[in-house]
Amino acid sequence: AATAKVWAINAYGTSAPSDASASFTPALTQIGLFLGGGNRTNVIDKVVITTTGNASDFGDLTVGRDYSSSVASSTRGVTAGGLQSSNPQTVNVMDYVTIASAGDSTDFGDLLQTTYGTGGCSSSTRGVFGGGVIPNDSFINVMQYITIASTGNSTDFGDTLNDREGFSGCGSATRGIFFGARYISSGSYVYENVIQYITIGSTGNSTDFGDLTAARVYSGALSSSTRGVNGGGGYGAVNVIDYVTIASTGDASDFGDLTVTRWQLAGAAGTSRGLFGGGNSNSNVIDYITIASTGNAQDFGDLSAGRSSVSACSNAHGGL
Repeated sequence: AATAKVWAINAYGTSAPSDASASFTPALTQIGLFLGGGNRTNVIDKVVITTTGNASDFGDLTVGRDYSSSVASSTRGVTAGGLQSSNPQTVNVMDYVTIASAGDSTDFGDLLQTTYGTGGCSSSTRGVFGGGVIPNDSFINVMQYITIASTGNSTDFGDTLNDREGFSGCGSATRGIFFGARYISSGSYVYENVIQYITIGSTGNSTDFGDLTAARVYSGALSSSTRGVNGGGGYGAVNVIDYVTIASTGDASDFGDLTVTRWQLAGAAGTSRGLFGGGNSNSNVIDYITIASTGNAQDFGDLSAGRSSVSACSNAHGGL
């Protein structure tokens, strides 16, 4: 919070200051970050969610990678895991940035389980990463969590419903949601429409929430404090956007369509607007929606370069 005082300045001089005004809270600049992706880049792009336009450079990750996952509080964003270009390809690195100030990321700690292809969700204090692929190419059901304001290694949270990769995640201040996923059976990928949820402030296993309108993996997810939205995804790329009411359970409903059909994209949310950025074939497209309504996405602008398997976070999402 802040207060203000006023001075009069004219040809006769400067007056004494007025009494302090009542306290007020300055409006938060709602910032979305798109991190890594593409050819295992370390680039972090920044957008102001309430405007439209192309992304600008924010800084660099400590390790260039794709298939990572990001969570955030109102002040700090954390990116975890992923695939890098050098060996070993799967990394356990977590790094963080201060969202209000541009600059390179800093080491946060290590994942309990080295993995890529996780889903992430967060409250104002805690981030949770679910599922993924470990270095021997096995899928896991492990969920691990961090305290965003501190640094250190992640801790076991519980288990997702099954061993899976490619969740997308979002949530409210109390509940985290994971959408979709895939696994391998008899040598072929099997895609799921499953939605599951957790209580972020506690620990424990996830619970079935309902189903997406269609099975898919590596979609983008974002949320207001009441509604979770899932866009795009793969079983072949789709342009479908679904939504759920986070505090309830049940199947997703149709929201509208993305401007471009794609998967391996990421979602970031402000208080009322959601963004979907990147995607397969190194898409640079950023779309936006109004979360509380339904309808097709509109063009927001472009990432600094096209990239797939990107992650995203923001300082104004529904978990805060």
